[in-house]
Formats: sequence, C-alpha cells, structure tokens
Amino acid sequence: MSDHPSNDDHVLPDGGEVPRETISIPSEVELPRLLDFYELQDAEHTQIHEFYENLRDGRFTTTECRECGELHFPPRIVCPECTSDDLEYVDLPHEGEMYSFTEVRGTSAIGMNEDTPFVAGVVDLGQIRLSARVDDASYEDLEIGSEVRLKIVEIDGPTDQDRVFYRFTPV
Repeated sequence: MSDHPSNDDHVLPDGGEVPRETISIPSEVELPRLLDFYELQDAEHTQIHEFYENLRDGRFTTTECRECGELHFPPRIVCPECTSDDLEYVDLPHEGEMYSFTEVRGTSAIGMNEDTPFVAGVVDLGQIRLSARVDDASYEDLEIGSEVRLKIVEIDGPTDQDRVFYRFTPV
C-alpha cells in the first residue's frame, strides 16, 4: 500500500468530491495587541492613568508619597518604602542629562525594529533617574552629561485609544 493518495482518495462514498477551497495568505501582518509594548492608558486598564493624562497635557509627572516623601518613577499606587497609598502626582523637570546610554542596533522586539539603530539610556533629572529612548541623536552625538529635553510621542498602534509616551532629545 502506498503512502501517496490515489486519484480515488478525493472521491466521497456517495460519488461526490471532497470540497476544496483556496485561501490567501496576507502579504502584511498587522501587529497583534500581544506585541504592543505600550500599555492601555485609560482608567479601565491602568491605575496610573493620571500619569498619561498629564503627559497628554504636556506635563511630565510622577508620584510622591505624602507619608514619607519618597519620589517614585515610574508612578506607583502604593509607596514601596512605607506601603502608604497616600500618593500625589508631582511635576518632574523637562530637562536633564545623560547618565548612561547605549545604541540599539538590531534584534529589537518584533514590530519595533524598523528604525534601528536608536539610542536608549538613563536620564538624570536630579531627584530621579529614568530609562528612556533618545531621539534625534546617534551614539556618537552623545556623551555622559549631555543635556536632553523631554519629547512627548503619540502612539499610533493596534488600539483605538489615544496613547502617549515620553522620550528625550538632545538640547
């Protein structure tokens, strides 16, 4: 007995043929929500939605604990120092300096490698340091201590939400 189907294998017992259909494979695949690295930013999906609302309005903020005075970034809903949930949003500076940085040249996440290389680093804002992408600069353009300024980017992605995020650019 052969492993290959014979011409009779596509004939049904009633004499009809097995139904066939042609399908198409898309030439472009839309980025699935699972691979979208920017969180949903409304009150229904995150408890730090105020951070995104402030950012959308041009304010760069984070949380500060009213109990112990600790400043947190990213914003929190409970203070990691004293476990108080009495936090308030406070403004952060829009300018800082590079504390460290590197260049991402490739092998970035699926769907996010169209614009490599890019610079990512740690920005010192005085009271806190945070990681961020640095636009409009190559690795060779920067040095430790280079001044950078906040840039707000709008996220155009696989949701119908208006989303924003932060980056920095050289001064």
